[in-house]
Amino acid sequence: MKRPYLVHFLAIITDDSINIKASITLRENFIAQNLDLEIPTPKFPIQALRLLNAYQFTLKIVGMSKNQREIYKKSFESDSFGNFNFKIPLTKEREEIEILQLYETKKRPGLELHLGTYIPLRIFSPKKIIICDFDKTLVDTKYSTTKEVYRSLTRSLEENPTVTSSVEILHRYIRQGHHPFILSASPHFYEDAMRDWLYKNNIFSAGIFLKDYRHFFSFLDGELTTKDLKLQGLYKLNHLLDILFMTGIPDELILMGDNFESDPAIYLTLSKILREDIDPWVVWNDIKEQDIFQLKKKQNSQFLNKIYQLDNMLSRKRKENPYKKIQIKIFIRKRFPTDELIAPPQFAKEKVYLNLIEMYDGLYRDAFERMLEESQAKSVNGAENTM
Repeated sequence: MKRPYLVHFLAIITDDSINIKASITLRENFIAQNLDLEIPTPKFPIQALRLLNAYQFTLKIVGMSKNQREIYKKSFESDSFGNFNFKIPLTKEREEIEILQLYETKKRPGLELHLGTYIPLRIFSPKKIIICDFDKTLVDTKYSTTKEVYRSLTRSLEENPTVTSSVEILHRYIRQGHHPFILSASPHFYEDAMRDWLYKNNIFSAGIFLKDYRHFFSFLDGELTTKDLKLQGLYKLNHLLDILFMTGIPDELILMGDNFESDPAIYLTLSKILREDIDPWVVWNDIKEQDIFQLKKKQNSQFLNKIYQLDNMLSRKRKENPYKKIQIKIFIRKRFPTDELIAPPQFAKEKVYLNLIEMYDGLYRDAFERMLEESQAKSVNGAENTM
């Protein structure tokens, strides 16, 4: 029998709201005595292919104080893919919420199926966040050929080379109080495998934002079209805005990416929006002309709405302190020491923004060590065979 299962849940408390992002699916409910109690092994992405199915759910949220006193209770409907993205406005009483209990109430009428108990994350002022791309920034993944795609689905992410210099930068800023968010163009069913990799590399409580491939198969509700399979501009900038909507406008923002596709252009575009008082129409007209975005009609209206939301948040931030600018730093990985920044044409002459970027060597030591171990193993095997 299948029962609702929480794929991921992220709750962030800001000055005026509790911001929640969640996703629910159905999976088999294994009887406890039949569970295999062996030591857990890293998950493969293909094990989560069930997440390609789409269902609708009702999520009941119960907010409780640290003394287990019930403060808040309300139910929310998911979209057609089982995803939730909403805000709970804070009141004086709701500020005491320390625990969130989650229940699904739609699939079994009359029953409230417990999904878990969570402690929401509080990001205190000054707000400091770091947003890091995953593929080719933290892990040197490959998806160019059918063979490479199949390999990525059937093996754990640990088998790909880890970019240790990127991990070190991420750890450095986490120690300085920056909260991490991981952004990836990988399919949404990679989350379990990616979370395993993050935990192994001592990166905890990171919010993960992936590309929901179910949108490509939905003509009515899908926010992404077939062009977005290859173009990452709209998807990445959309999720960058989603993160800011959840956390509020940060005082310090660190962005990490690679020099392979569109990361420099996307990060510089976001930096310009945050640093300058620009009319949303001007931003929108500039973005829709760039090749990395190529917005469709429906995407045009959705993205313009997000730009206006961000503009309202920035206006409130500037009123609080009109002379304080957001501190932004962009790290772009170089695969080879001779690599140069691929600067987008619209920023080629704007040194004030290009100076925000720091290129760093993205060589991975573990790949060299693995090659050395394999070479030594072959030598030993060859010597044994000759004896």
